[in-house]
Amino acid sequence: MYVRLIGDSKLPIGVSVSVRGCLSLCETSEGKYISPFHDIPLRAEIEQDNDVPAKKPKKNESEVLFNMVVEVPRWSNAKMEIATKEPLNPIKQDVKKGKLRYVANIFPHKGYIWNYGAIPQTWEDPNHTDKETRCCGDNDPIDVCDIGTQVCFPGQVIQVKVLGILAMIDEGEMDWKVIAINAKDPDAKNLNSIDDVFKSRPGHLEATVDWFRKYKVPDGKPENQFGFNGQFKDKDFAVEVIKSTHEHWRALMQKQINSGGIECKNVSCCESPFKFSADEARDVVQLVRTFILDKWHFV
Repeated sequence: MYVRLIGDSKLPIGVSVSVRGCLSLCETSEGKYISPFHDIPLRAEIEQDNDVPAKKPKKNESEVLFNMVVEVPRWSNAKMEIATKEPLNPIKQDVKKGKLRYVANIFPHKGYIWNYGAIPQTWEDPNHTDKETRCCGDNDPIDVCDIGTQVCFPGQVIQVKVLGILAMIDEGEMDWKVIAINAKDPDAKNLNSIDDVFKSRPGHLEATVDWFRKYKVPDGKPENQFGFNGQFKDKDFAVEVIKSTHEHWRALMQKQINSGGIECKNVSCCESPFKFSADEARDVVQLVRTFILDKWHFV
């Protein structure tokens, strides 16, 4: 999957995903490794059709498409995520107490009920207290649920149309969940607000709240809570939250704030002291290959 890179990033035309052992690393069309967290831009351009130049994004910010990095495909259970504390932030399955993590099936659902992932170049700052919920960020990029019909794959970069947002509170931490739809989905042109989703897909958003409330209970954790009484906020509110988390990310990348252990190395953010060269990025990948793929065991 290729997306045109715009905005703060100064990279060639597109990105693809290459797998190195258990790690999924982002690679540009020119073979340069990048971070899916820091180097894929926040906003997306509409792709060209038949070599016709894409239209410029509308001035209304709520109509701008955003990039989404898919971590978990719909209907699957493996808890894949951007490794925020590792160089180049590969996408990998989370491990807890030495065991791979999976999301339990919550009846009547099977695994994740949408394509689940993150919006790049955003960060829920644990040093920032949300004025509405009085909770601090969870130290991750902002999460997004793609309600489109396509089942995506881990590491796929898609362009999404934002429809609304849910204020989930996970053990006292703010954990926003953006609701969006793949811009290429047949229903995308008909869904322009969270109300449109309620009308056209009865029960889907209610199931989303139910899923997020209960999905950690089988692991012995309490139910998650929600701000705004579990009500979805509209598209404009969602875009403002995304913009806010993008500003927090910018401060992080410019070393203006405590990183909270986040690995900030990148190849494209010109103002960032964490920027390093494409050759250095390749060295990181080769180091992973050396220790993971090229090591022999004699038993």
